[in-house]
Amino acid sequence: MLDGLRTEIERLRAAASPLEPDAERRRDVGGRTLDHALAYWDQVETAPSNRPWSEVFAQTLDPEFTDSGRDPAAVLDYVAECIDRPGFATTSPRFMAYIPGGGLPYSAMGDLLAASANKYSGFASASPGAVRIENACTQWLASVIGYPATAAGTLTSGGSIANLTGIVAAREARDPEGGGAVYTTRFAHYCIDKALHIAGRGRSPRRQVETDARHRMSVGALEEAFEADLRTGIRPWLVVASGGTVDTGAIDPLPEIAELCQKYGAWLHVDGAYGGLFSLCDEGRELLRGIEQADSVALDPHKTLFLPYGTGAALVRDGKHLTDAFSASGEYIRPLGESEVGPSPADLSPELTRHFRALRLWLPLQIAGVSAFRAAQSEKLALARYFHGRLSELDGFDPGPPPDLSVVAFRYVPKDGDANEFTERLLKHLQQGGRVMMSGTRIDGINLIRCAILSFRTHLEHVDQAIEAILDGVRALNG
Repeated sequence: MLDGLRTEIERLRAAASPLEPDAERRRDVGGRTLDHALAYWDQVETAPSNRPWSEVFAQTLDPEFTDSGRDPAAVLDYVAECIDRPGFATTSPRFMAYIPGGGLPYSAMGDLLAASANKYSGFASASPGAVRIENACTQWLASVIGYPATAAGTLTSGGSIANLTGIVAAREARDPEGGGAVYTTRFAHYCIDKALHIAGRGRSPRRQVETDARHRMSVGALEEAFEADLRTGIRPWLVVASGGTVDTGAIDPLPEIAELCQKYGAWLHVDGAYGGLFSLCDEGRELLRGIEQADSVALDPHKTLFLPYGTGAALVRDGKHLTDAFSASGEYIRPLGESEVGPSPADLSPELTRHFRALRLWLPLQIAGVSAFRAAQSEKLALARYFHGRLSELDGFDPGPPPDLSVVAFRYVPKDGDANEFTERLLKHLQQGGRVMMSGTRIDGINLIRCAILSFRTHLEHVDQAIEAILDGVRALNG
């Protein structure tokens, strides 16, 4: 009986052998894959910022998945034609829609190293080296925003999970039984609503705090909301302030909000997914003064540190709150001994199994150096001011308020016709043209075009090209 089973096992091993290519095959397919990535980066500068979605069907895989597999060259050709090309080119220097990051090549190389070793970065006993790197990265991020040594953090898949992590920590620390009120402005990102719902606080008393002419939270209105709730027996629990809104890049008055939160016992969470890490450069640090007083902060290194999508961070000023909210264990995974590399990320996060995300941040910091990131951030802030200044000099343009960070929300007001309708047509013209990619928003019934400058590849010539594309669009639409 066992002889028959051994024969069957050997047969299955042979059938599964394509999953473990030999050294020659690894070098062949690995070399082709690297060449593919290098060729993609070679054409980023000149490629359109948007291509038609129909190109997804330029080739057809029939069937989609085969029993015997396909030739690697044919598969990579499909990736190039039907995946890399269609849709938004978020790697383009002329991609100025949403909040671009660009995707550093060194980060892609870090991902390859992380996936090759496949270290389990959630558990210190399993992978002390990976955990040490992750803790070093979160400690560095905490130092960038001015947090003390008592802070703790965790790397996440992005701002949505980072905000959720901060809100759960706030729930456990200040609102375990529920009933506390939540204070946001109308410019809070919609992921805050999702996070409150997931955290079981979707039905908490909600207060929409008024904003000023620059779309920033009104400190006076926030205090009035606190006082009104206290008079009716409702406890202020959570204030979500912005370290750079997605609509206009506005930064709420963080020092004054922090002072009020301390006075009334409310937890201050700053959604700094877009702008918080501008604290790395001198100009940004001054703009974001007060962020270091927040109880928790959400950050997105895949925005302001230019990393590939899937890299967020949640930081809590008193790291004990993260452990209290998320630490758990099972008998099958008890620690194998004391570790000197710091806490296991699984004890600071909703995630147990997790991608070794830290290497995509750590590797470019090691190879390029911190000063390169600092300079790139300052350049983007200056480019946004330059873009706003150029529009301010052009007839017919409403450039909007000067940018706090690197987003400019503007419109063109034609001499005749509806400005909202023209703005929508101009935005569509830009997006379909592929020369520059921008996005839109609507504030107080006014349609605006958003120019978000944050790719590390975007430089002065690309902003000039964007302005030329806008002017060409205006001329085309005006006939």
